[in-house]
Amino acid sequence: MRTRPALAAAVTVAALLTACGSGGPPTGGDGPSAQERTLTVFAAASLTGPFTRIGEEFEAANPGVRVRFSFAGSSDLATQIGEGAPADVFASADERTMTQVTDRSLTAGDPVDVATNVLQIATAPGNPTGITGFADLTRPGLKVVVCAAQVPCGAATGTVESATGVRLSPVSEEPSVTDVLGKVTSGEADAGLVYVTDVRRAGDAVTGVPFPESSRAVNTYPVAALRDAADVPLAQDFVGFVTGPQGRDVLRDAGFGTP
Repeated sequence: MRTRPALAAAVTVAALLTACGSGGPPTGGDGPSAQERTLTVFAAASLTGPFTRIGEEFEAANPGVRVRFSFAGSSDLATQIGEGAPADVFASADERTMTQVTDRSLTAGDPVDVATNVLQIATAPGNPTGITGFADLTRPGLKVVVCAAQVPCGAATGTVESATGVRLSPVSEEPSVTDVLGKVTSGEADAGLVYVTDVRRAGDAVTGVPFPESSRAVNTYPVAALRDAADVPLAQDFVGFVTGPQGRDVLRDAGFGTP
């Protein structure tokens, strides 16, 4: 039979072993770090390429931070933010849509303009229908797609129509510029109005047709940290990164202009 001192020692050892086996997360291996933080960025669909790269560079500069993106039409994203969707940063394809968020005091500070963009006509590779300008999009039988009016690229299209007096009759109005581009690359449309940056990103999948009237509708892209961000200082750091030299270099390489 064990003596009381031996029994007490055994109980102590057992307690220590239990604590070691069922405590917090392991200190090594592949388990999540206590310093790991996630940043959720809502961004216009036309920013998909450059913002993905910016997110990777921001992560590299901030160990333990993970950037998650939701890319969609700016108006849809603004609506989601207004309805309480969890987001830390919002980047819109125009100032009008950002105003929907700032008017409700949902940003943590004033938005910062980071880039500009203009429209371009996207056609099938080689431009088989021979489109040379904006007015050509009214040809009978030509299947043209545009963005919906509430989306920044759709609003820009409307501005060009008003400035030129040319009225389009699109076969569809899409919720984002990437959907317009998708209709062209899939062959469902002969031409679509997208941003010059989208044509550039698509590479050989489309042929771009510039038109001088696009200068009538230059879209300015603002970005802002959101008031209800899980980590407002981190969100503001990301905005500073986007608007700083590294972010602007990436945006310029993608074909965006400087505001």
